[in-house]
Amino acid sequence: QVHVVESGGGLVQAGSSLRLSCAASKRAFSNYGVGWFRQAPGKEREFVAAISRSGRTTNYADSVKGRFTISRDNAKNTVYLQMNSLKSDDTAVYSCAGDPYGLASSDVVRYLYWGQGTQVTVSS
Repeated sequence: QVHVVESGGGLVQAGSSLRLSCAASKRAFSNYGVGWFRQAPGKEREFVAAISRSGRTTNYADSVKGRFTISRDNAKNTVYLQMNSLKSDDTAVYSCAGDPYGLASSDVVRYLYWGQGTQVTVSS
């Protein structure tokens, strides 16, 4: 079992930046693809970004392309989501999870080992 903990959320103004972290309890997580998803109140969970196990392949939702950057440090079993130019529409609980196939998939059903999430609130 891999435990995943997200951190770095907070309350910021529109146009600001935040960096989220997704830290895993086991080194095996470095063999997983990792995805970030978000869920706003009253809405379904949606894909944000993903990165392959090697870090060479990344995948972004159209709504965050050019503003968000996903990266990973396998030595630290940690994946990051740098979020710039935040908008009020980015307000949500952000969660990360691992894809055991090691891909950068946007398909939520591929993912295991979800964290509890971290709240991001962007005020306009």
